[in-house]
Amino acid sequence: MKKWIWIGVVAVVAIFFYATYNGFVNREEGLKSAWSNVETQYQRRADLIPNLVNTVKGYAAHETQTLNEVTEARARATSINLSADDLTPERLAQFQRAQAEVRSALGRLIAVSESYPDLKANQNFLELQAQLEGTENRIAVARKDFNAAAQQYNVSVRRFPANLVARMFGFGQKPYFESAEGAAAAPQVTF
Repeated sequence: MKKWIWIGVVAVVAIFFYATYNGFVNREEGLKSAWSNVETQYQRRADLIPNLVNTVKGYAAHETQTLNEVTEARARATSINLSADDLTPERLAQFQRAQAEVRSALGRLIAVSESYPDLKANQNFLELQAQLEGTENRIAVARKDFNAAAQQYNVSVRRFPANLVARMFGFGQKPYFESAEGAAAAPQVTF
């Protein structure tokens, strides 16, 4: 009789480890998938920027400083390769700073367009501007989805007794996207 009790206890513990480990794997893969969606949207923005810059160049040849800032910010942002396996708070903060530079430079580029009535009416510029706006919205959604996946993963890693299995197999908490510094302040629009 004692033998069957021990076999039952071992079976329950084995099932617990099996289910918990596989749960962590599923959540981690969900997190990686959400991160891939974030990267896809940032890449979409990076791919649109050269077309926008070239369109503006045709109208605003003397606005080279702004155009160069956009190009340089894009180059810095695309040079940071961050995989879901390398997600540390420091690396994510570095990635976010680079993306914030791109967003800021794009804002200055759009502001430059206000000085060029022909450019504001140019269909190519309007289309690219609309695509960038849509991309920014997609980035926001992808970041929100990533944070939701990170929350689900982090909660599962921290809950007892699953946290014992998490530590045993090296599943650690993942960082969240945070608001950019100064994001709470309303942007200044001047003409």
